[in-house]
Amino acid sequence: MPHNKRGGFFMRFRLLSLAIGCAVSGFALAQSIDPFYSGDYSFTDLGSVAGVPSNYGGLTLLAGNPNKLLLGGSANNAAGMLYVVDVVRDVDGHIVGFSGPATPYADAPYNDGGVTYGPNGVLYASRWPVNELGMYLPGSTTPDKVVDLAALGVAQSHSALVWGPGARPYTNRLKLSSWSGGQFYDATYTFDAFGMIDILSVTQTATLTGGPEGIVYVPYGSALFGDSMLVSEYSAGNIASYDVDANGDPIVATRKTFMSGLSGAEGAFVDELTGDFLFSTFGGGDRIIRVSGFAAIPEPATMIGLGLGFAALASRRRKNR
Repeated sequence: MPHNKRGGFFMRFRLLSLAIGCAVSGFALAQSIDPFYSGDYSFTDLGSVAGVPSNYGGLTLLAGNPNKLLLGGSANNAAGMLYVVDVVRDVDGHIVGFSGPATPYADAPYNDGGVTYGPNGVLYASRWPVNELGMYLPGSTTPDKVVDLAALGVAQSHSALVWGPGARPYTNRLKLSSWSGGQFYDATYTFDAFGMIDILSVTQTATLTGGPEGIVYVPYGSALFGDSMLVSEYSAGNIASYDVDANGDPIVATRKTFMSGLSGAEGAFVDELTGDFLFSTFGGGDRIIRVSGFAAIPEPATMIGLGLGFAALASRRRKNR
């Protein structure tokens, strides 16, 4: 089928670029936080998750249960799935490991760096290289809706997304990005009868370097950050920081390297209990890395599992438009 053939070509391209990077710098890269940030932030390599096949995609905590992690496996493949695993937390609540092998949670063909919840508890999964966005209602183990983003003008191919957190000027706004071109979009949408979204239009607001994948907004009050985002740069092997404007879009001229020496930086999420930033790697040993030092989250990270009614969310969206 055309998708399989096209997906195979782009998969080989991604793996070739990763292999070249490893050959140049060695398999075990010197991961480090940039000196500008290192006095306030530290990282821990949590290792791999047993039972999740290579390559890793995006990741997030299971809605309503911060002690379970969702993680994409067999990323970018038609056989891709989301897996669930228990996390182990220390006395301060930080994730320090994983308990037992992961088990399949949901079919997630072509899953990539974007795996996150949005309004009404709907789970969203980016689908690369087929340029699609999948949506899952609570409890679903297969996608309930798949949107063709190419038809809306999103560049080949969509790879990640992020929702504007609560208590910010851009709360509930949806942002999409593409790998490898780095196109970054603001999307307008309405809700369907089930609480999923229908995307009406996308507007490109920036072009990011480094091959963007996972994206998060930095918790308010974090040292050395104003209103900012972190971006997993798959191609460059970095985590980058950007200031954002009042619409939640990255200001390209403000880019700084937050962390470097990575191999295949992929998914990203903020731990709702601690404010820690966690990201996965696609290849590069298929690791989960935790960065600590961020402020605890005073507001919901992604409006997930809040029990907000559909009518209230729809009303808020109308006011923001």
